[in-house]
Amino acid sequence: MVSEKNDPKLFYKASSEGSAHDAESTLPPPPGQLHRQLKNRHIAMISIGGVIGTGLFVGTANSLAEGGPVGLLLGYITMGTIVLSVMVSLGEMIAFLPIPGGHIRLAERFVDPAMSFAMGWNYWYNWTIVVPAELSAAAILIDYWHPNVNNAVFVMTCIIVVVTINMLGAGAYGEAEFVFASIKVLTITGLIILGVVIDLGGGPDHDRIGFRYWKDPGPFVQFKGISGAKGRFLGWWAVLNNAAFSFIGTEIVAIAAGEAKNPRRNLPKAIRRVYIRILLFYILGTAVIGLLVPSNNSQLVLASGTAASPFVIAIQKAGIKSLPSIINACLLSSAWSAASSDLYTSSRALYGLAISGNAPRIFMKTSKSGLPYVSVIFCALYTTLAFMAVSSGAGKVFDWFSNMTSVAGLMTWFGISITYIRFHKGLKAQGIDRTTLPYYTRIQPFAAWYACIATLVICLFNGWSVFLKGEWNAATFVTSYLPLALFPILYVGSRLYYRIPPVKPHEMDFVSDLAQIEADEVEDPPPKNKMEAFWRWLM
Repeated sequence: MVSEKNDPKLFYKASSEGSAHDAESTLPPPPGQLHRQLKNRHIAMISIGGVIGTGLFVGTANSLAEGGPVGLLLGYITMGTIVLSVMVSLGEMIAFLPIPGGHIRLAERFVDPAMSFAMGWNYWYNWTIVVPAELSAAAILIDYWHPNVNNAVFVMTCIIVVVTINMLGAGAYGEAEFVFASIKVLTITGLIILGVVIDLGGGPDHDRIGFRYWKDPGPFVQFKGISGAKGRFLGWWAVLNNAAFSFIGTEIVAIAAGEAKNPRRNLPKAIRRVYIRILLFYILGTAVIGLLVPSNNSQLVLASGTAASPFVIAIQKAGIKSLPSIINACLLSSAWSAASSDLYTSSRALYGLAISGNAPRIFMKTSKSGLPYVSVIFCALYTTLAFMAVSSGAGKVFDWFSNMTSVAGLMTWFGISITYIRFHKGLKAQGIDRTTLPYYTRIQPFAAWYACIATLVICLFNGWSVFLKGEWNAATFVTSYLPLALFPILYVGSRLYYRIPPVKPHEMDFVSDLAQIEADEVEDPPPKNKMEAFWRWLM
């Protein structure tokens, strides 16, 4: 029997009308709550370029060295299909319920409190660890100009930039991200065009490369010297982990939903832009990289101490003298941008945990402008882990942190997929038509099941290379499997503590918060001219 709270008729009534009190709720949020300060253009740029960073610009170096040009391309295409499946699942839920805490809070509503606890702390861990990874990569990029200067100077500079942006609030973060993401989008678009020109012989050396490196040293790399199809398959599989690191953060729009203006209109647009990001930036970007740089180039190995972005290597090889420094500067702004997004996400994840009762209440404290300053300061403390780059080398530290981040991020996608499968069951059980939701796709629930199984399989075999004869590496084993072990430990431990069974589909709450969400929606004024209309369509 469907409870009155979740009666489909009442659902439609609540979602279309709301109460008179709610309709008049145009006052700012009370103290202790986030404010909706992120505009449509902020959300648009965050979704397109917010977390395009060192994974694409620097991490592809390792991927090319391990998988070869075709292995690199196929690995990113495979991971792209998983990302799309996760995002259409998340998009359907978060466009309907754009609440603070995003998918962390949705897990509590549609699965159980234990899943929310496990996803929340795993997500916080993921984004806390990825900040030092981005800062380590920034040190790699700055080493290009000043290889003899201590990395601590660069790391400290980056930390100051990132923390300052986040302490100024969501509005300042949105503006900074709009600028940074615009630079990244222009940079990657320009690099792809430049790459095609260089490949066709348009560089100063007029060397027409074509598909030369697909023939010699070859389309695939025989991983660790293992011959035959087995070695090529393992090379492709090795790319998946690096590809995951590049794609991690696509779901940041869910966390930003709690501070987004008009989320039910803007978030579906942002989800659809993920297609552009994957096809244009990642697939075309990796295809161009595979054409320009041979997979046996010594500068591709990040732990070598002489590592560089594949794009910079290609431009140097073409004989373009001044451009590598300009490109490196753009890539550095990309690392700062990604680190800023990471700190924003980790602090909002911690805030979401606190309001769910899964973290100390002190992390709920916000300023008058809606900044969860306690969460931001606490998460900022972990940026100091990037100083490990000083003693162990920036390339090695980037490898360690990217491994840990990839697995934690994949487990987040696993949790999102599980939450959507339950969400889909709840809609069906309560007779709610999915086509009435602000965003939906026709490939569900198959996409969610595909993402659920694929992420789990990749995580389980993530660190397989350490089990090859003579390849044991304790650091790789720990960074590959510690985050994987963490998720079930968190879930089982919290399940034993809460002793609350999973929510039954017919008891799921699809009504709470809807009235306030709809009251927060405001009509955009009509465009004044054609240029403004074009800009609104673009953003």
